[in-house]
Amino acid sequence: MKAVFLLMTLLCATGAAGAQEYLDCHFVPGWEQTGAKREYTPDNLYDYKDGGAEGYLVFSFVHMQGIDCKSGPRTLSIDVSEMADPDSAYGMFSANRDPNLPVTKIGMGGQIQSQSASFVKGKYYVEIVVTDAGPDSNYTTVLGGFAAKMQARIEGRETVPETLQWFPQDNLTSARLIPESVLGLRLLKRGYVAKYRQGQAFIVLESSPESAAEVMKKLRERFAGATPAQIGDEAFQVKAQYLDGVCIFRKGRYLAGYANLPDAQSATAQAAQLATRIP
Repeated sequence: MKAVFLLMTLLCATGAAGAQEYLDCHFVPGWEQTGAKREYTPDNLYDYKDGGAEGYLVFSFVHMQGIDCKSGPRTLSIDVSEMADPDSAYGMFSANRDPNLPVTKIGMGGQIQSQSASFVKGKYYVEIVVTDAGPDSNYTTVLGGFAAKMQARIEGRETVPETLQWFPQDNLTSARLIPESVLGLRLLKRGYVAKYRQGQAFIVLESSPESAAEVMKKLRERFAGATPAQIGDEAFQVKAQYLDGVCIFRKGRYLAGYANLPDAQSATAQAAQLATRIP
C-alpha cells in the first residue's frame, strides 16, 4: 500500500513538473528568475489585475501562472492564462492584439512587438512584457525567443477556431469572439462577429436546435415589423434601429446573419451566402 502511495505521489509530481516546463527564465540566455512564481484563480485575479480582471473573466478564465525574469537592470513579466476552451483563449488574444499589426504564426496566432509579445495555443493565452524598458528600447529578439520556446512546450491546438473560416473573406476587416451580448443583444449570449467594410456578420452556437429555435422565437418577437425569409431552417429580415438592415436565420443549433446593411434585403442576400458556409 505504501509503495502504491509513493508511486502515485511520484506520478503527480512528475505531471506537475511537466505542466510547469513552459515557465522558465533560462529559455533565453542571460535571464534569471526573480521572486516566486505567482498563481491566480477567478477568486483572486483582481489582486493582480485590479481593474483589468474582468477582461479575463469574461473569456472564461480558469487559472493563471506567471514569473518575472531579470537581466541586468531589465525585468520582464511572463503570464500564462488558462481559459475554459481554445475558442475563449483565441477570443482573449483577438480582443487584446493590436489590429494594426500582422498576426505571426505562433501557436494559433501571436504578435511580437518591441516591448511585449502575446500568443495563444490551445486553451492558453500567453503574455510576455518588458516592464521597465525605455520608450525606444527594442526587445523583439528576446521576446521572440521566449515565445518560441514556450509555444513548443505548451500543448493544444494550433489552428484558429473553425467558425472563423465560415465567414466570407471578401472585404473582411476583423473577426473575433464576442463573449456576451452579440450585436448588443442579450439573447445572443456568445458568438463570433465579423466586421466588413460595410455591415457585420455573426454566428452563435446554441446548445441544441430546440434552444436555438426558442432564442429565434424571442428575437422575432423583439423586432417589430420582421418578415419571414427563406434561409436555413427559419429566418426573418427587418430594418431596425441601430442595426439598420438585419437578417437572422437558424440552421440547426446555429443562429447567424448580417446587420448594419443599408436595408433588410441586402442583409438577407448576404445571410443566404453565409448559410451555405455553415455545415
